[in-house]
This record gives sequence, C-alpha cells and structure tokens, in this order.
Amino acid sequence: QVQLVESGGGLAQAGGSLRLSCAASGLTFINYRMGWFRQAPGKEREFVAAITLNTITNYADSVKGRFTISRDNAKNAVYLQMNSLKPEDTAIYYCKADYRFGTLQYWGQGTQVTVSS
Repeated sequence: QVQLVESGGGLAQAGGSLRLSCAASGLTFINYRMGWFRQAPGKEREFVAAITLNTITNYADSVKGRFTISRDNAKNAVYLQMNSLKPEDTAIYYCKADYRFGTLQYWGQGTQVTVSS
C-alpha cells in the first residue's frame, strides 16, 4: 500500500522558515517524480514545486527564490524548505508522487502551514 506522509507544518511568522518533509512507502521511489502542492481556504489546489529523479526542479513563480525542493532517494523522502514566508503562503501543503512511466499518482494527506503577519 502506497503512503505519503507529510510532516513539518505549523505556525510561522512572516519572514520565517519551515521545512516540510514527505516520507514515501510502498512504492519504488526512484520511479516517481515528486512534487508539492498547496490549497488555501476557498481556493483550488495549486502547484508549488516538483523534482525529478535527476533533481531537475520546477517552481511556481510565487515561490521562486524562497522555496527549495529536494529529495533523498536513499530515504524515500522529499523536502520543501520554505524561507521568507508570507501570509499568502498559508495553506495545506500536499506531497504528490507521479509515476514516470505511466499515469499513476498518489497524494499525501496534507500538512497545515500558517504564516502570521
């Protein structure tokens, strides 16, 4: 059974930092492109960042220069370092795994990030 478990969310002040983690199990991690999405209250879920097996990264314009995605294939984990946080970063953050060779995709349960001004 595939599981993606996020952790590291919480409350931060504007300008502060948080580091999210996503632990994957039940899948061959290197076969998946990993990503982070977020959903703010009353808004649709949106893309934040993604990373391929070869560590090619992609970011939403709203987080470029502030957030950094990374992965540790030995630990089956993906991370999101979030710096210079803004109140508009407040959302539930979800980890996603996309199979490189097909259409399979998995989501984590999400972790809440709240940034106060």
